[in-house]
Amino acid sequence: MDDIVPSLLEKIQSDFTAQSLASNKLKTALKSLKSRKADYLTVNDFAIEVGSILSSVFGDNITADVLPDGRMYYNIAERILNPAMTNNFSLISDFSSEVQVLLNESAGINIRAQTPDINQSRIDGIIDRLADAEDFEAIKWILDDPIINFCQSVVDDVVKANADFHYDAGLKPVITRRLGGDACAWCRNLAGSYEYHSEPDDIYRRHERCRCTVDYKPDKKKRQNVLTKVIRDVTEIERRKTLNLRE
Repeated sequence: MDDIVPSLLEKIQSDFTAQSLASNKLKTALKSLKSRKADYLTVNDFAIEVGSILSSVFGDNITADVLPDGRMYYNIAERILNPAMTNNFSLISDFSSEVQVLLNESAGINIRAQTPDINQSRIDGIIDRLADAEDFEAIKWILDDPIINFCQSVVDDVVKANADFHYDAGLKPVITRRLGGDACAWCRNLAGSYEYHSEPDDIYRRHERCRCTVDYKPDKKKRQNVLTKVIRDVTEIERRKTLNLRE
């Protein structure tokens, strides 16, 4: 049996590159970055578009007709999805980091941008679902919106990594979940701005075809250092005692 992966992967990579270069949405995002106007809403648009392009390319090139026995075997799924989705992760995380550098500079924060590790378990989960299905037609939907959702999750991971780093540095991060499209009641309930570590547990979760976004704009405002306050208060009390004795 011929190995279909090399030629199939080459076609997927070629089509993805061509469609990415032609994408007006990606061009707009890059212009926003160049003009120093990009924020995490720009990053989310970038991620959704990159995910949509890859999903479309998968749909055009991976069909039951080209797969042996009409099935996506594990060795095929693993060798195609890992490089393709890792490439998307790199594109999104790199773009996100550049935007985070811009946001840090705008806020007057001299802290480097943080880049998260790839969530390999999400990729493995999609690969396993594909390999477990005996009929590719019954599972091909997983190469549609779940791919876009994965790309959105990369942005979430960047937000978490940088908000965590800023929090540990003594800053007071605030993250905002914004509604996207015709938002459902569940999404409307999650929308809002929250001080870091006070946000709802589900703030990063999305249902199928959900386009809500998680936004983070760093602020130089610092958290109150409780220990410092206690020392300051004790010092002030002692100063007043001394003043009273002198009087």
